[in-house]
Amino acid sequence: MTPVEEWQADLADAGELRPDVVDRIVDLHGDRGHRAIEAVSEGRVKRYRDFTVVVGHEDEYIVEDDGCTCKDAEYNLDAEDPTALCWHAIAVAVAERIGEVDHHDMWYSEVREFL
Repeated sequence: MTPVEEWQADLADAGELRPDVVDRIVDLHGDRGHRAIEAVSEGRVKRYRDFTVVVGHEDEYIVEDDGCTCKDAEYNLDAEDPTALCWHAIAVAVAERIGEVDHHDMWYSEVREFL
């Protein structure tokens, strides 16, 4: 099991952000881990019928299967490293495991038209 899979499993078992798991997330992911936890605590992980989206400070980013539409994921992360995740993907993983995803019964493509 990778370190990412370990903290994800522990988080799923706990169902909440315990300090020991937060420490492991931050130790492994650094500032990305901090930003992800902040986004989850602020309710910025949204699930629509078609996508899961994380609301960033400048835009909204679509996250699917640990992949993200952000520039960090596109340019800075090693696709071969399973621990290399942008903060948006980490936020989705955290929110899903502690039941903090904000569900919207609509298509994200409909929402995007208004932005």
